Amino acid sequence: MNNLEKRKLISNIALSLSVIAALIGIFWLVFIIIEVLIKGLSSIDLSLFLKDPAPPGIKGGGLRSAFVGQLLMSLVATIIGVPIGILGGTFISEYGRNLKISRIISDVSDIMMSFPSIVVGTFVYAIIVKPMGHFSGIAGSIALAIIMIPIVLRTTEQTLKLIPWELREAAFALGAPYYRVIIDVVYRSASAGLLTGVILSIARVAGETAPLLFTSFNNPFFTLNMNQPMPSLTVTIYQYAMGPYSDWHKLAWAASFVITITILFVSLFSKWMIRRFKA
Repeated sequence: MNNLEKRKLISNIALSLSVIAALIGIFWLVFIIIEVLIKGLSSIDLSLFLKDPAPPGIKGGGLRSAFVGQLLMSLVATIIGVPIGILGGTFISEYGRNLKISRIISDVSDIMMSFPSIVVGTFVYAIIVKPMGHFSGIAGSIALAIIMIPIVLRTTEQTLKLIPWELREAAFALGAPYYRVIIDVVYRSASAGLLTGVILSIARVAGETAPLLFTSFNNPFFTLNMNQPMPSLTVTIYQYAMGPYSDWHKLAWAASFVITITILFVSLFSKWMIRRFKA
């Protein structure tokens, strides 16, 4: 066997292993999605959204409190994380293009994006939950915001860099100050890309459980007080799935179905926005 034949053999082996690995991954992904769709769809009814959890061992009830808690914490996390991420990405892309600090921030953001979310949860537990002396929805929102910030920041940075510099120069020629150029020209041109980053970050935190276990914990009762332990959908799914009652298992499947469909819809919408932006 000559060198060319050896290289072809090695290439074919590597290609075969790659295809097998991809098929194994796709199989389990499809298996999980089908399982969630079948069992979750059969457990969906109006009481899931309109009723609070029933006491342990009693049939019925829903997950209204968990839905509301999840929405509240995601909303507050978005209010905290999105402005910081967009302003950070704007600084790196516009004002600090040639600064060393910008490269450091970009590198740190990349590292933060690969952090296990449970690390963020323990960090927020140490700096907020422990000094306050109790779990709270605010701590959960801050943990989710910390996860969102690097996603929004890097998306904003990359999106703004795609905007041609000539557009800025045209605005400068009209006498516009730099901040007005960024708001009226750069942001407007990059609006679809910026929105895509925000949507992707929301989709990322929508399925997070680990950071909420250390921050908002959970609450079986309906509450709008963000200073108290706050129920969340993901932690409730975890607790109900581990519980001994069949009703809890049905609710966990139904909630998993809702989260899966929501994230799927958000992901597809963001991909559509990316294609629209590139076009």
